[in-house]
Amino acid sequence: MSICFIGGGNMATALIGGMLKRGHSAGKIRVVEINPDARVRLHEEFGVRAVAAVAEGVAHSRVIVLAVKPQQLRSIATEIAPALDGQLIISIAAGIRAIDLARWLGTQNIVRAMPNTPALVRRGMTGLYALPQVAENQREQAENILAAVGHTLWLTDETLMDGVTAISGSGPAYVFYFIEAMQQAARELGFDADAARRLTLDTFIGAAKLAESSHEDVSVLRARVTSKNGTTERALLSMDAASVKAGIVAAAHAAAQRSRELGDELGRD
Repeated sequence: MSICFIGGGNMATALIGGMLKRGHSAGKIRVVEINPDARVRLHEEFGVRAVAAVAEGVAHSRVIVLAVKPQQLRSIATEIAPALDGQLIISIAAGIRAIDLARWLGTQNIVRAMPNTPALVRRGMTGLYALPQVAENQREQAENILAAVGHTLWLTDETLMDGVTAISGSGPAYVFYFIEAMQQAARELGFDADAARRLTLDTFIGAAKLAESSHEDVSVLRARVTSKNGTTERALLSMDAASVKAGIVAAAHAAAQRSRELGDELGRD
C-alpha cells in the first residue's frame, strides 16, 4: 500500500510512526511538506521520502491522506484533482464534509476521519465515514492506517461526525480541564505542584483503566465508591449543586453545534 501524506504535522507523524511500528515499509510512504526543516526531520526520524511538490508526492500513490488545516484543504484538493485516478482519499481535516471534498476533487473515493490528540501516544479514538462508492478493500486500507494510532469507529451517517467531534475530538480538552481543576484543588489542600500532578494523573489513569476493564456501567462504578454520608457523596452533591454534569453535557452539544456550523462555512463554494 503506497501512501502519500499531504502535510507532515503532528497527526501525520503519529500515523506514520504507528504504521511503521506495525510493519509498514518506510519506502512505501511519501510526505508532501513545504517546510524544509520538517522534511529533513521526517526523513531522519522515519526514513520516509519527504518532498515539497504535491505532484511528486501523489505520483504512484494509491492512498492519499490529507493532513492539512481545514482552511487549506480546498486549494490542496484543487491542486491534486487532475492527478487522481481511483486513489483512496482519506481526509483528517476537521469540519470538511466528504461530499464537499468530493465536489472539489471530482472523486467519490473518500473516507473522512476524525482522530483525536491521544493518537500522538497511540491511544487515539477515530471516527470514520466512507462515501458509498468506497470499495471494501479501500475501507480496510483506511481502517489499517487509522488503527495504527488507536481504536476506530465506523459511522453509517456522516452527521454523526459532529458528535464524534464533540465527544472524542474535543473530549481530551474536557479531560485536561478537569485535571487542571483537580490539580488546583490539590495545591489548595497543601500539596506541591509535583505531588498535585501525580495524585491527579494517576487517579485519572487508574479510573479510566478500571472503567475500560469493567463490564459494568460507569454509574455502577461511581456508586460503589460513594458511601452514604461519606466524603465522596459530599463531593458529588457539591458537583450536582453546581450542575457540573449538566454543564458537561451542554458543552458537548455546543461543540457539536459548532462542528455543524464549521461544516457549513468551510464547505461553501
